[in-house]
Amino acid sequence: MAYDLILQNIARHINLTPGEQDHFISLLKPEEVKKKALILREGQLCNNIYYVNSGILRAYHLDKDAKEATIMFALSDWWITDMFCFINCQPAMLFIEAVENSSIVGLQKKDLDQLLIEVPKFERFFRIIMQNAYIREQLRVIQNLSLSAEERYHSFLTKYPQVVKQVTQKQIASYLGITPEFLSSLKVNKTKN
Repeated sequence: MAYDLILQNIARHINLTPGEQDHFISLLKPEEVKKKALILREGQLCNNIYYVNSGILRAYHLDKDAKEATIMFALSDWWITDMFCFINCQPAMLFIEAVENSSIVGLQKKDLDQLLIEVPKFERFFRIIMQNAYIREQLRVIQNLSLSAEERYHSFLTKYPQVVKQVTQKQIASYLGITPEFLSSLKVNKTKN
């Protein structure tokens, strides 16, 4: 597996020496994941954060009626985990599934903790990643509270046009908190206008 993409991702925020790059790469666990395979299940200890080299992953939660609520998508060059459970070394609350055949790399929590001590500049990198994730989720909550379903759908189309092409209508609907049927009606209304 080539590590160019993940190193470019890191280089946007910090500069690594060749030795630091080699050390970081030595901690990564590459994995090829088939479509619909689960890399994390609810209740399983969440001890990895994943970087998507290619493909797309989806994190979702099942309610008591087994209804899915998509929490996030992760495309190529994105990071994903069940963050609360990863940070606190707890059983996962989420499932993480490959939406399509995907190439990912995992970084274990114990290796990340050691990396942050050995190469302190990674503190900056992961702080920026966490800040960006927090901002994204805060904006999503505000939109869910203040925008109509139609406005949320249009915002999703504008913000994530590449996701729309790679995931199912059911998955988009579960991300938006609406039914697939209602999403269909929104799409029909959009084409009429």
